[in-house]
Amino acid sequence: MNNLALLLLLPVFGALLLAFVKKSGTAKSIALIFSVLTLALTVPFLVAFIPDASKQFEQNIPWIPSLGIHFHIGLDGISLPLVILTNGLVPLIILSTFGQQQKGGFYALMLFMQTGLLLVFTALDAFLFYVGWEIALIPIYFICGLWGGVNRIRVTLKFFIYTFSGSLLMLIAIIYLYTQVPTANYELTSFYELDLDEKTQRYIFWAFFVAFAIKMPLFPFHTWQPDTYVEAPMAGTMLLSGIMLKMGVYGLIRWLIPIAPLGVSQYGHLAMILAIIGIVYASIIAFQQQDLKRLIAYSSIAHVGLIAAGVFVWNVQGLQGAMIQMVNHGISVIGLFFVVEIVSRQFGSREMQHMGGIAKVAPRLAIVFLIIILGAIGLPLTNGFIGEFLLLMGVYQAGIWTAIFAGLTIILGAVYMLRMYQGVMLGDTNQKAGIFRDIAGSELLVFAILVALIVGIGVYPKPLLHLSEAAVSNLVEQVKIGY
Repeated sequence: MNNLALLLLLPVFGALLLAFVKKSGTAKSIALIFSVLTLALTVPFLVAFIPDASKQFEQNIPWIPSLGIHFHIGLDGISLPLVILTNGLVPLIILSTFGQQQKGGFYALMLFMQTGLLLVFTALDAFLFYVGWEIALIPIYFICGLWGGVNRIRVTLKFFIYTFSGSLLMLIAIIYLYTQVPTANYELTSFYELDLDEKTQRYIFWAFFVAFAIKMPLFPFHTWQPDTYVEAPMAGTMLLSGIMLKMGVYGLIRWLIPIAPLGVSQYGHLAMILAIIGIVYASIIAFQQQDLKRLIAYSSIAHVGLIAAGVFVWNVQGLQGAMIQMVNHGISVIGLFFVVEIVSRQFGSREMQHMGGIAKVAPRLAIVFLIIILGAIGLPLTNGFIGEFLLLMGVYQAGIWTAIFAGLTIILGAVYMLRMYQGVMLGDTNQKAGIFRDIAGSELLVFAILVALIVGIGVYPKPLLHLSEAAVSNLVEQVKIGY
């Protein structure tokens, strides 16, 4: 029997062990072993999973029975892709740090954060979902605050205030919903079955929406993100961009829209407009960036804006596109940030004007960087294409002008991404580029896996789409949004 709780607890065991490890080499090895074991433990769930609309591998254990709180977890076609994404990316992120000197505490926080993320994606009890939401926040706060850049304290405090404020609103909404359940419990299904009036659903919408919009982030709740991505250590930035922002999108699909469909009917168009404004705004800002990390941070806001727009149109194509694009964005963005880490470490700068000509001396890095960029901008036969195609199909049903503005993320993204490639890899070879070291060892292994995923999903996306198809179709059918 597959034990889902063990999948959540294994990273905790690794974190507890790593907390006492002082040697960098030993810490890296232990962290990688536990992350790979967690990934390996995910495989039986994928193999045994039946791609229908049911909840599978459920475990429901009374936790605080007097308050109706249960340790209730399970998987379906909406949560399983994100569990695979989390457990697949964490080993790569750990492997990407092998060129650095980090002690056990750093990796302990990473694994502890992994447990929080998994808890968010598997929780079928609202209180448990909130616990996972906060567990994922605490480690990244310390990762950014202890190992970040010069302005880490100010930036991390801003990040914490933003996210904690949103979390508090969500907690208030969860407690209110709990008081409306006749049997006094936090079960997801009980929340779905509540017959709330339109006014109440409007309040519930905003309480959940603000929390999820901050986490993604959506315009105008995004202002914490660029500074945090820049100041965080690269592994922290990868965790934030590759996995953590998906918590917000998942929250929209799993919690907000099914619980407050009347609120979505009232304000969903506004949310979609904010998402599209974010696409155009972030893309324009990305054009002007010389700092590579900040450029990718703004590109992430633009791509997540398209994903959010696909969710709020609430049709099968939009939701399917959002599901696969969350996975694709995670793969592409950690590849982009890893390239930035390698380049900036050797140049001593993240500014594009200090670079150029790297392709002549580091052809392997130039090739993988180009493939990752092509995936990020959605070139056919790369992973990003099918997701963006489905998202635009879904958004088109909301109106042609909506689709046109949403589609700007592809056009503008291609411009600033290819401009970045030209500035970093092409042009004259300066003095520092002349002694640039090409990727090898663990770096090459990380990129080889990422490139294989980018091409593999791009050529044959059916297995990934098949995982979520039934669950998405069932949810759209059950929850009607009257735009």
